[in-house]
Amino acid sequence: MENLKITIALIVAVMLQWTLRSVAEPFAYIDFPLIIVVYAALQRNSIKAIFFGTFAGIAVDALSGGLLGANGFSKTLVAYIVSELARRVYMDNLLLRIPVIAGACLLDDLVYYGTHRLLGQAPTVDVTVVISYTLIGTTIAGTMIYLLLDFVLTERMRPRRREMFPTRRQTRRRNPIRLSK
Repeated sequence: MENLKITIALIVAVMLQWTLRSVAEPFAYIDFPLIIVVYAALQRNSIKAIFFGTFAGIAVDALSGGLLGANGFSKTLVAYIVSELARRVYMDNLLLRIPVIAGACLLDDLVYYGTHRLLGQAPTVDVTVVISYTLIGTTIAGTMIYLLLDFVLTERMRPRRREMFPTRRQTRRRNPIRLSK
């Protein structure tokens, strides 16, 4: 059920990315599909995150009419790196997710514009301005969307108190079978 909700959120994010650019100019600097891809990557499932990254990137490339595959490659790479980072580091805290979304946004933009430069397509805008506005907009919007997704996707069967700083994961238990004395 959670995979279905994340898939629906990704489809809505791709549609918002495509339609909100024509409504207001500041919405062009928020990368909605990247927010959902990073959220899926933080769930510690690499295959699911890579699939969502590839799907979101290719869908945005197809709808924008740009270089087909550049956005797909950058979002897939970001999904893989964030999911591997989430497997090794405990990031179930919102305060730790904010630098992750900022770093993912920065890496996504650098790979995207680097791919364009590598293939000989010079950008028509000032890259540093676009990257900085995208970094700020995506980080702020991503924080709010993460709060919303955590509220919607958590199970409400058992009431529990959500803490700002949850306890650490317990360390791995020792093997009870000893091979030597």
